[in-house]
Amino acid sequence: MTNIAICGANGKMGKIIYSCICERDDCKVIGGIDLNTESYADFPIVATLSDIPEKPDVIIDYSHPNSLNGLLEYCRMTGVAVVLATTGYSEEQIAQIKTASEQIPVFFSWNMSLGINLLVELSKKAATILGEQFDIEIVEKHHNQKIDAPSGTALMLANGINEIFDNNKQYVYDRHSQRKKREKKEIGIHAIRGGNIVGDHEVIFAGTDEVITLSHSATSKTVFAVGSINAAVFLKSKAAGMYDMSSMLSEA
Repeated sequence: MTNIAICGANGKMGKIIYSCICERDDCKVIGGIDLNTESYADFPIVATLSDIPEKPDVIIDYSHPNSLNGLLEYCRMTGVAVVLATTGYSEEQIAQIKTASEQIPVFFSWNMSLGINLLVELSKKAATILGEQFDIEIVEKHHNQKIDAPSGTALMLANGINEIFDNNKQYVYDRHSQRKKREKKEIGIHAIRGGNIVGDHEVIFAGTDEVITLSHSATSKTVFAVGSINAAVFLKSKAAGMYDMSSMLSEA
């Protein structure tokens, strides 16, 4: 049994995670952390990590990048593993996460969906085969309440593809100020915000007289919750280190 605490327990994702855990018998929620401490289930919700009455095995974090310092500090002090599913981290914060993983088990992915992680692998395979013959553009679409752009998932896709090219590609986020032809070294990344789109991602390989498009569409946030819970169960009893979806799938 994996005892889980949810950071961001009163948020939309926190409540979805709790609902999904209720349908499983390999884990349970023993506590929540949120500025809104109103309880809606049979576990306490506290404002700070230090007030959690029972030490969890793993914390699933769907809160805000501003919570990272306190979260990592608590986990380092207690040895608690953490699944980081929040998006919008800065490069400096990512460096902090990597440093923390030297002391505690950390599961970090820009997207917890199995399908998205498959899309990354398919995109890398396509880039390997197509090489420099095709221009690469990434389009991501999300609801009108999403704050960060481009999405962490779009960057995850771009980074995966860029690995194939020895990280020599340059990311271009906005073309309206550029009066020049597209260069081969570019990966274009475009963000669309509107309605209640959960998350759509397209990777476009545009060549001469043909276009190949790989895409993924999430129709509910449940896919991300399930992935996060699977990650938490996977992370229990793991040694200190940085883990991601490929780590989990390799043991499946």
